[in-house]
Amino acid sequence: MSAVGVLPRARLVLGFASTLALLAFAWPLIVAPASVGRDGIGHGIDAPAVFVLLLPALLVLMLAELSAGGIDAKALAMLGVLSAIGAALRPLGAGTAGIEPMFFLLVLAGRVFGPGFGFLLGSTTLFTSALLTAGVGPWLPFQMLAASWVGMGAGLLPPVRGRIEVALLAAYGAGAALVFGLLMNLWFWPFLAGGDSTISYVAGAPLADNLRRLVLFSMATSMAWDVGRAATTALLVAVTGPAVLAVLRRAARRAAFGAVPAFGT
Repeated sequence: MSAVGVLPRARLVLGFASTLALLAFAWPLIVAPASVGRDGIGHGIDAPAVFVLLLPALLVLMLAELSAGGIDAKALAMLGVLSAIGAALRPLGAGTAGIEPMFFLLVLAGRVFGPGFGFLLGSTTLFTSALLTAGVGPWLPFQMLAASWVGMGAGLLPPVRGRIEVALLAAYGAGAALVFGLLMNLWFWPFLAGGDSTISYVAGAPLADNLRRLVLFSMATSMAWDVGRAATTALLVAVTGPAVLAVLRRAARRAAFGAVPAFGT
């Protein structure tokens, strides 16, 4: 059971935010862009729009949870602490060979605190990290959305415990890290110049054909980084998972998230 539950109203907001995220990434596969530029310049126009839509969705999600009692002040404090830790962890690997130690924390925290908390944690961690490392650009809203899915997915995994749970989380972390890399290729790949190769985006082509080209493009360009990220995440979850899960669950029990205070007479 999640330490921070997702109440019905917040589920609607979470579903809306996830739908928005999917459309932000995949619209070139459905509607051919009017023009294709170099270095992802096509997102120089729509990335700010995505960011403007993303922030209200996150704020509404938090307000919906707060007003219904799903997230209280203690949970928000935990969100801030974990976002700061994740932002501090991210530059340690600097993306070298795909080593990004931040993702294991998203997986473990999303597991303990639930999908809504994990979604918020993914976005706030990437946003904080971008501010610290001057990594603000048209890619940022897409990184935030993809990381939000990583945290949310961990909170939706089956309720198992012990070694099976750690193995499940390690496998999920590896898979989620690979999907993150695929999504981050998708945000700019349709706007690269040159459509005369088997790995190039073809405007108006069938969805299955462009998805195959995207996978081939990822294998040819970023597979080493994606595998490095997946291996790092799985290893950190496997090694630190039991201890970190215990610490986070102990903190959740002591904080008694969502508990209604009772006053004596």
